[in-house]
Amino acid sequence: MVAMNHPSDLQVLVIGAGPSGLVTLKTLRQLGINATCVDRNERIGGNWDIESPFSSVYESAHLISSKGMTQFADFPMPEEYPEYPSHHQVLAYLNSYAERFDLGQYIRKKITVNRVEKVNDGWILTISPSDGLSSTVEKYNAIVIANGHHAEPMLPEAVGEFSGEVLHAHAYKHHRQLADRRVLVVGAGNSGCDIAVEAAIHGRSAAISMRRGYHFFPKFIRGKPADVVGDRVRRWPIPRSWQRLLSQFVVDWTIGRPHRYGLPKPEHRLFEAHPIINSQLPYYAGHGKLSVFPDIRLLDGNEVEFTDGRRETFDTIIYATGYQLTFPFIQPELLNTVDGIPQLYLHAFHPTDDTLFVAGMIQPNSGQWPLTDLQAQIIARYLKATQSESTSADAFREEKRSVQSAATSREGFLATPRHRLEVDYFEYRRTLQKIIRKLDAT
Repeated sequence: MVAMNHPSDLQVLVIGAGPSGLVTLKTLRQLGINATCVDRNERIGGNWDIESPFSSVYESAHLISSKGMTQFADFPMPEEYPEYPSHHQVLAYLNSYAERFDLGQYIRKKITVNRVEKVNDGWILTISPSDGLSSTVEKYNAIVIANGHHAEPMLPEAVGEFSGEVLHAHAYKHHRQLADRRVLVVGAGNSGCDIAVEAAIHGRSAAISMRRGYHFFPKFIRGKPADVVGDRVRRWPIPRSWQRLLSQFVVDWTIGRPHRYGLPKPEHRLFEAHPIINSQLPYYAGHGKLSVFPDIRLLDGNEVEFTDGRRETFDTIIYATGYQLTFPFIQPELLNTVDGIPQLYLHAFHPTDDTLFVAGMIQPNSGQWPLTDLQAQIIARYLKATQSESTSADAFREEKRSVQSAATSREGFLATPRHRLEVDYFEYRRTLQKIIRKLDAT
C-alpha cells in the first residue's frame, strides 16, 4: 500500500474503474485530491473483465501492444508475463495495481450514473445501483469521465437480409462459436483480423470482407516487440520520412507486401492508418484458408454478394465494425460535441470548462495506458493549480481554450471514422510531457 497525500476539500468523481479510471483515481489521490470512483460492473477492470456483459474481450485475446509499452511506469508488469499478455493476465495486473495503491476503498461497484448536470459550483449526478431499484443525487466539484469506448457496437447499414447468424464482434467470445460454420468477418481492424484467423483455424470455411487495403505489422522484429523497436527508431534524430522508409523496409522484410498474399493493396502510406498487428492473417490468406473479399453489396438469404460481383454462401456473419462513442449520462453540448465527437483539447481537456475531463478517449498506435497516466497527471496538477490560482493554471487554461487547440487534429491519419480518436503515440506523449513540465514549473 502506498500512502496518499492528505485530501483537499475538492470533491472529484471518476466514472469508470477500467485502466483509465484506476490510474486517474490513483493520481488524483496521490496529489491530495479527494477523489472517488464509481463503476457499473461487479469488478474492476472494465473491458478486460471478460465476465462483464459490457466487455468486448474474447477468450484468445492478448494485448496488441507489448507489456513494456502498455504497463504503468510506477507499476511494471510481472517479469514472468510474456511480451504480449493474455486478457486474464491483464485483469490480474489491474487488480494488483488497485491493491498496490489501495484504491479499493475509494471505488463503489455496481453503480450506474444515470444523469450528469452542470451547476454553478460543480456537478449534480443522479446515480443508482445497477439493478435500477433506487436512485440518489450527489454533488461534486469536478468529474472525470473514464467509461471507455468499446461497449456499444456499431453495425453498418446493409442492403437485403441475411438468413443465417449475425453477430457483432462484441458478442464473439470463443472459437466454439465458429465450429462447422462458414464464417464471414466484416471489417479488418485488429479484432476482425484476430477473429478471421480463428475462423480459418476452427471454422468450416473462413472469409474476410475488407473495404480497403491495410499494412500488416509483426508483433516481433528479431525477437523484440515491434512497438519497442518502433519507439526507439522514433527517438532517432532523423527525418520522419526516413523513419517511414526504414519501417517500410522492416515490414517488407518480415511480412512482405499485402498483395503478395492476395490481400488488397493499401492506398495509403505506412502509419496513415491504425496499424494492424497481425502476421497470421496474411499467412492464412496465402495458404488459401482465408478468402478475401471487398465490401458487401447485397445480403440475399444465406448468400452474400460483394462489390466485385462474387457471391458466396455463409452460415455466420461477424461484424467487426467498431463501437459507438457514447456518453448516455451527459448532454452532448456539455462535452462540446460536434458530429458525435467531443471536441476536447488533446481528446481529454474541455476547452472552456475547468471541471470536466475525459480520460482514455484516445486510440494510439501503441499502448494506451501510459498516455492515460500522463493525462491523469495533467488533470490532477491542473485542479491543484486552479485551487491555488497558479500562473501555470492560467497558461494551460489559455492553451486549451484557444480555437486552434480545442479540436484535436488528426493530421497524418486517414480521414475516416475509424481514426476519429487516433493519436500518434510518440508525438502525443511528448506533448503531454511538455504540459506536465509547465504545470510543475511554478
